[in-house]
Amino acid sequence: MLGYIVKRLISLAISLIVASVVIFAVVEIAPGDPASFMLGINAQPDTVAALRAELGLDQSKLDRYLSWVGGMLTGDFGTSYTYRTPVAQMIADRMWVSLPLALYALTLSTLIAFPAGIFAAARRGGPGDLAVTGATQLGVAIPNFWFAMMLVLIFAI
Repeated sequence: MLGYIVKRLISLAISLIVASVVIFAVVEIAPGDPASFMLGINAQPDTVAALRAELGLDQSKLDRYLSWVGGMLTGDFGTSYTYRTPVAQMIADRMWVSLPLALYALTLSTLIAFPAGIFAAARRGGPGDLAVTGATQLGVAIPNFWFAMMLVLIFAI
């Protein structure tokens, strides 16, 4: 049992490292310079250089990556380039809107899933089981953003 837990923890660590490298690489290869974006197209080169130094963009990529990961491990998510506010504060502000929605969705899905699962289990291999299995497979296969747009179109009329 301990070996299984150790393997899972190692798998988790590797997944987190790979995800962090991919996210950092995607941000790095995005076109444009954050400092130029923040100051606008008419900014003076010395002002852009000063902002790049303030944001730490003049450091090597490895130093920035290690600083970024170190900040995440200590709870410092940095400052938003767009809003110039701490990212942790932005997450906290939006959490109070997202958390109740997530809890409502979890409650609603549980209230639907348990009776549907019991119904399908009681009629194993029959048409009821096939209908519930088909509906769940369809629910997994349909992209959430598309389904949400369709629901808005249906209920907005």
